[in-house]
Amino acid sequence: MSSPDPATPVSDLAARYQRGDFLFTTAERALLAQGTIRTVTETDPRRLASAIPGVLAGTGAPLAVGVLPFDTGPDTKVPGHLVVPRTVHRAEGAPSLPREVLPAPVRVRAVPSPEQHMATVQAAVAALADRGLRKAVLARALDLEFASPVSAERIVRNLAVGNPRHFTYAAELPGGRSLVGATPELLLRRTGRTVFSSPHAGSMPRSADPAADRANGEALRTSRKDQLEHAVVIDYLVEALRPFCRTLEVPAEPELVTTPAIWHLRTPITGELADPDVTALDLAAALHPTPAICGTPTEGARELVQELEPFDRDYYAGAVGWVDASGDGEWAVAIRCAEIASTSMRLYAGGGIVPASDPRAELDETTAKFRTLLSAMGLEDSV
Repeated sequence: MSSPDPATPVSDLAARYQRGDFLFTTAERALLAQGTIRTVTETDPRRLASAIPGVLAGTGAPLAVGVLPFDTGPDTKVPGHLVVPRTVHRAEGAPSLPREVLPAPVRVRAVPSPEQHMATVQAAVAALADRGLRKAVLARALDLEFASPVSAERIVRNLAVGNPRHFTYAAELPGGRSLVGATPELLLRRTGRTVFSSPHAGSMPRSADPAADRANGEALRTSRKDQLEHAVVIDYLVEALRPFCRTLEVPAEPELVTTPAIWHLRTPITGELADPDVTALDLAAALHPTPAICGTPTEGARELVQELEPFDRDYYAGAVGWVDASGDGEWAVAIRCAEIASTSMRLYAGGGIVPASDPRAELDETTAKFRTLLSAMGLEDSV
């Protein structure tokens, strides 16, 4: 059923991934889950979390893998989707694979257009005060169409190699779609009684010029707008974790971290669970969606996002990960991602909107975030 083998190179698991599998890699380890014993779907993430221990006990399986949607509100039609796999393989180390070349798309469409997105940002800024909101997160999409079926396998392998410090993931969705991406943000990790979260909020594009790049990082570190945006996320997560934890360690100041495309502010949070029966999926259900991908207060921000965005997010900005029979697991925030159909894919990128947000800067931020996927496809200069 399970074959954890620390001697197996991560590259072997990434190379063995086929569309339909579940893959979750970090800089230190990887998990590949294949086949299906049982699929569990539920629109209420808390009911989903409470059902999984019994499912694992009944099947004798070591873990369940899958995704939670962005919208976990009472009226959502999009379910959490978890799979109990037939086989599980684990490995340690970072992937090292040759970069694979992908064909260029025959059609690219921005949803909404850049001009429309800037207008939407302006509308969101105006709505914050009117609705008593501190923050809302607005996304836009790129729709790509290809002349032949899209290779999720090659995209995932390029993502894993090109973003070694990210959480690279691939998961099957209802309806035959695949969700693939490389996110810098860990929603939470549970190991025994230890809980770890690594929220990111506040962003600045990277620059190819070293001096300009350093200046961008320093501008982010000293930006009052971004510091306030970050504080909103940390306050939320601390309050959400507090009922579950007997202790919480929260640094006084965020740290600067980088991805190949973006500077971020990050605050690592560590806690000790009061109740050892609380699972990683219980915690994911309680924390998601955070202000980093929705806004705050949650319900009002989610309503504004759904009014202003010209598409349904489905599993973009949801959570992707795994939980095992002991309750341990990892759940990452499903950003820097794309949903892949047969010969098409939709890429997503978003940014946090606060009263000081500038529409042009928000457009530039989403453009930079698209580069994670575009670079994995060799399209950074052609789209």
